[in-house]
Amino acid sequence: MNNHHHEHAANERVFNQGADRLRTPERVERLEIERVVKSSLEGKNIKSVLDIGTGSGLFAEAFYNNKIIVAGVDSNQSMIDAAKKFLPNSELKLSPAEVLPFNDNSFDMTFFGVVFHEVDNYQKVMKEAYRVTNLRTSILEWDYKEEDFGPPLAHRLRSEFIKSLADEAGYKNFQKIKLKSLVLYLLDK
Repeated sequence: MNNHHHEHAANERVFNQGADRLRTPERVERLEIERVVKSSLEGKNIKSVLDIGTGSGLFAEAFYNNKIIVAGVDSNQSMIDAAKKFLPNSELKLSPAEVLPFNDNSFDMTFFGVVFHEVDNYQKVMKEAYRVTNLRTSILEWDYKEEDFGPPLAHRLRSEFIKSLADEAGYKNFQKIKLKSLVLYLLDK
């Protein structure tokens, strides 16, 4: 009996580990979710958001709680499954950021919550975000500096690099907002 219970707990843990790790209190606090959502929506009439690399749906859920229509994509099926628990009414699709399964101007805003640095092709991803976006792309990223949390410097992006990608994709405005731990980039069409 005891053995069986342990085995079940272990399986469950493996399955949930990825999603749970994305929702630890320390991480949630560091992400300043409420502030990020508020700043992302500020100054634009945003009614719909596509969360690219939604993970466990942490940001998507926060946008949804602000009465925004939310959709999400992730390249990992177990993340989509985890996000569905928090966003049962939202359209969540398995998809890489490089090829989004949506029409042009489908969303008022596209959002990247600390995932942009992980994509395979930055130019392609930025152009795709631009394509499906009507008004704005909001990118939450690590600051370009050595820190005792988050990825190593080699995996972090310089703001100049993000700005050049934005210019190349056709965005008209580029705004950088420094948060406590992270940086929020607002790219407007």
